[in-house]
Amino acid sequence: MPPLAEALRHGPLVLDGGLSNQLEAQGCDLSDALWSARLLADDPRQIAMAHRAYVRAGARVLITASYQATFEGFAHRGVSRREAAELLRSSVGLARDAASGAAGPVWVAASVGPYGAMLADGSEYRGRYGLTVAELERFHRPRVEALADAAPDVFALETVPDTDEAEALLRAVDGCGVPVWLSYSIAGERTRAGQPVAEALALAAGNDQVIAVGVNCCDPRDADRAVRIAAETTGKPVVVYPNSGEVWDADARDWRGDPTFGAGRAMAWRDAGARLIGGCCRVGPDRIAALAATLP
Repeated sequence: MPPLAEALRHGPLVLDGGLSNQLEAQGCDLSDALWSARLLADDPRQIAMAHRAYVRAGARVLITASYQATFEGFAHRGVSRREAAELLRSSVGLARDAASGAAGPVWVAASVGPYGAMLADGSEYRGRYGLTVAELERFHRPRVEALADAAPDVFALETVPDTDEAEALLRAVDGCGVPVWLSYSIAGERTRAGQPVAEALALAAGNDQVIAVGVNCCDPRDADRAVRIAAETTGKPVVVYPNSGEVWDADARDWRGDPTFGAGRAMAWRDAGARLIGGCCRVGPDRIAALAATLP
């Protein structure tokens, strides 16, 4: 199987969709602060099933269940540091095992979510936690090292809300021997913390370890313009995996509106420079299957 960066030179690859919504469809309770990462300890079989659902749908890149998995988060549940490192590594193994059953090559992306995901209070969609870049780097480095031990094909530095955290993450992965993609969560043409997307993406422009840049966990309509900005700003392949387009109503505790994610929209992303294309929240195997059937 060729390195992912080489594969991207030959055309677009389909990412998976939202892991949490597939786990919920399988009947899993994700109300814990660890979210889907809880299942790494409590029921890894469910994570394996979710990965396999996306492989069957045609995904060629699987993102691990480590987005909300941190040493600090596991410690709150009484999990030792040694056990937490094993759970982090197991997230890569579960995706790798699911990939082994595919008809063609499937790459594994180890998810590294933002600091705010560990807090489980929604601050990952605001950023600006009051921490320095150096403090954020110290937070991220240990789990980067644990995940790197499991030899993923790439790191997904994802749902990044601001440039401080992006800088910290790029420092944390420096020297780990694993290529990365950098993906911001945005609103309009700005990061969640309010910086212009072009300036945020430019951080990765000269970094050879970064094989793709882009956006995720955002409205598909915001992704339309962001894909072009990413390609023009960095000259790198673009990664894009937005939400379905529905909006969460916190008062009603339900999703509202109609999905705007679709294969036709993804074709426009491809034409604008996207080479890793998939979905995030509320994008399930059915939509990934439609995407895989449309993209060459």
